[in-house]
This record gives sequence, structure tokens and C-alpha cells, in this order.
Amino acid sequence: MPAEYPRIAVLLAAYNGMLWIEEQITSILSQAGVDVTVFISVDPSSDDTESWCKNYAVRHSQVVVLPMVGSFGGASGNFFRLIRDVPLDSYDFVAFADQDDIWFQNKLSRAVSAIQIHQVDAYSSNVTAFWPDGRHHLLNKAQPQVSWDYVFEAAGPGCTYVMSRTLAADFKESISTNWRYLQGITLHDWYCYAFARRNGYRWFIDPEPSMSYRQHENNQVGANKGLRSLIARYKIIHDGWWFKQVQLICRLLGLESDPFISSWLNLRRSELLRLSFSAWKCRRRVRDKFFFFCICWLTALNGGGKQE
Repeated sequence: MPAEYPRIAVLLAAYNGMLWIEEQITSILSQAGVDVTVFISVDPSSDDTESWCKNYAVRHSQVVVLPMVGSFGGASGNFFRLIRDVPLDSYDFVAFADQDDIWFQNKLSRAVSAIQIHQVDAYSSNVTAFWPDGRHHLLNKAQPQVSWDYVFEAAGPGCTYVMSRTLAADFKESISTNWRYLQGITLHDWYCYAFARRNGYRWFIDPEPSMSYRQHENNQVGANKGLRSLIARYKIIHDGWWFKQVQLICRLLGLESDPFISSWLNLRRSELLRLSFSAWKCRRRVRDKFFFFCICWLTALNGGGKQE
């Protein structure tokens, strides 16, 4: 009898992806030891991405293109649409995919094994970032999880996420219920990790990279590497976006009444100063704990965070 492999639904959000999408889908369909179906949702594009995907799906039964439903304005809304609209009941696992990466052949089989061995509900991993000039760099996101990291950061790039059927079903129901409010969430991977941890699901972050993470000028969120990246991230935080996302995530997840969250959620000056001394339980990496401490102080000294 032929081997019965785990069935995995891969959810791929596409937008103006003609330069890279074929190489990416080829790497997904080449996954070893799993039974893969790729579901693609295309944000209206100017480079014929939708037509190419439809033609590709005609020739490959493992690829399904969802009907166009208008513009999402970013990857987050597109991924939420995929979770909401794709029928997931017959799949053992659900994975996210970007349009421009290259997956290692054992990416999904390694994720499934890790979920089973560690008895967890979700998986993510490190990645190897690569640039057009040939540079490569390991992005390490596998530091030990801490009590509140999920409120302030993702579990690494969302394109490495693999969820169990149970978690995916729970996440799907939550997305349908909170659809209108989720339109304010900018990063689906951050919210997915927060939802899982908030609801008691266990998450494993693999220190081994599972894919080549392409870097180019159109990345919505790229590799957090170097001084320029650090300055760019500080500017985003200083402009109020990051703390606004933190507030929205906390409210969507019903965390307002938690004593720790409520002690700083209004982002007043005194609250931010108090929060800064909890940096050790808010970010995973030592460098990020220090950066978090500094951001809290700088934001407080500038009059506090932006409130909703």
C-alpha cells in the first residue's frame, strides 16, 4: 500500500509576484513526505499574477486559486481571507506561504515531526535571508519564549508557520467572528502567534532554518538586520504604529482585565516607565529586551504612546 502522508493546506497570499512565484510554488509542491494542496488568494495586481496563477492551477491539481474579492491593501488581510474562506476540515495541518521565498524540501515534514515530537500545536522556524547580490544571513528567532512575548512580537516570519488542525479551526472561527476589527491588524503572523499563546496553545520555534527568505525592495516586512533596519523600526515605533497594534491585539484577545496588561495598556508616561522594567518578560532576544526598555523610556519622555 502507498504511504499515507499528512495532508497540509498551504495558504499563499500573492500580489505582483510574477518575478518569484513560480520558483516558490515549485518548492512547495516538491515537499517530501507530505500531501500538499496550495490555496492562492491574489490581491489585484498589475503584473498578471492572477492570470498566471489560474493557468498554473489548470495544469496542477494541487493548486487552487480563490475567486477575487477585491483589494486587501496588504498581506495581513489577504491571509485572514485565506483562513476564513478555505475549507480546512479535511487537512491535518495548515501552513502559511509568501510568494517570493524558496522552501527547503523537508520544510513541512520537519515541521510535522517537530509538532509530534514536542507535543505542541504550532511550529515556526529560523530562516536564511538572502539578497540579490548573493549575501546570506541566518535570522535567529528561536530564543526561549517568555510569558508576554506574544503581545509584543511574532514567533518569527509567518511564512514558516505550521498549525495543527485544532488550532487552525479555532483561529478560523475567531477570524470570522472578529472580521471587522481584524482589518486594523497589520501583521497576521504576530496576531496568529498571539492568538495561539493567549488561548493556551503550545508553540515550538525551531532553531534550524527551513527556507531561504528572499530580500528585495518590495518586502512588506524584511530581515531585521543591521543599523538601518534598527533605525527604520524605531521610526515605526516612534510614529505610534507599534503601540497601537499592541493595544488592538490585547483588546481583540480580551486581555484588558489582566493585571499586567491593564497596568500599562493606556500607555501613559508613568505606565510606560513601569512597563520598561518588565522588558525581560516581553521580548525573547536579549538585544530586543534592551531595545524594548529604551523604547518605553523614549516614548514616555515624548509624552506617552498614542491611544485609541
